[in-house]
Amino acid sequence: MTTSTPMEQSSFTTTLKKIWNAIKQIPPVYPVFFLLFIVVSFLSPTYSSMTGIMAFLRRTAPLGILAIGEMVVLATGGFDLSIGSIVTLVCLVSSLLLADDPANTYPTIGLMLLLGAGIGLTNGILVSFLKIPSFIATLGMLLIVRGAALYWVGGAPKGYFTDNFRMWGRGYIENFPIFERFPIGMIILIVVGLISWFAFHRTNFGKQILAVGDNMRAAKLSGVKVKWIRVAAFVISGVFAVIGGVMIGGYGGVNVTIGEGLEMSAIAGCVIGGVLLGGGKGNVLSVIFGAYTLEILFSMLNLLGLPKPYKDTFQGLIIIAAVAYVALSRRKRR
Repeated sequence: MTTSTPMEQSSFTTTLKKIWNAIKQIPPVYPVFFLLFIVVSFLSPTYSSMTGIMAFLRRTAPLGILAIGEMVVLATGGFDLSIGSIVTLVCLVSSLLLADDPANTYPTIGLMLLLGAGIGLTNGILVSFLKIPSFIATLGMLLIVRGAALYWVGGAPKGYFTDNFRMWGRGYIENFPIFERFPIGMIILIVVGLISWFAFHRTNFGKQILAVGDNMRAAKLSGVKVKWIRVAAFVISGVFAVIGGVMIGGYGGVNVTIGEGLEMSAIAGCVIGGVLLGGGKGNVLSVIFGAYTLEILFSMLNLLGLPKPYKDTFQGLIIIAAVAYVALSRRKRR
């Protein structure tokens, strides 16, 4: 008969503690996403097929890009409510400028990127130099951009997207290894995500963004150019909104409401991905999974037959819960 020694028991307990500590380090968004995906797969077998999975990845990729751009602004302690109207601008104006000519596609996309950067720059200047709260400045910009887009096209969609414009949102790469068909939109998300991950987590620029959001005064005293960091964050958000807009237009077509509510979805995705609305915390990969978790949640609601208002309700509850969490955390620190 053998008995375990106190040393063996201690070693086993230590191993269990290490495993538990490692599990606690995993952001909740990952297990939540996979749990929801399993539930949705049972509700609709389409989601368990390779075709269904690729379609889901393609459909949600633009929201992932919008969420990354929003995360950069949120990490500085601000908000960007203008990204949904930028998507509307991109879709409405691009369809007009393309004039059903494939040769106009890349000049049009280039112009949209410049407009997105310009809108972001304006937001950044209003917030950083004129000291207008980001919520108010970008809410005003939302209305201005949406109104300008509708005025530009005469109040109704005009024109069509060419095939080489649509491919960025709905296209696939055929004969792709393992997957057979792989969404072009997912490749764009991976490229944007990798670049963003490196810039945000491995460069001084990313550290400065987090420092500004964590304690703006301390960051300024340590030599960080706070105003220009915040401006840069808004420019990034504007450019990413254009990229997402091109993909959404290619996938969804042209209509005047195409960008409505996307700013709330991006913020909700960021919150699910662990971003603090007060600033100072963010993770690119977690935010991408946050966007996909939000979308799979909406898919589950649709499969359960719940109407669209439930979607808005859940987004509101997520944002309110995040704000309440931040407020309670700060109160405990005091």
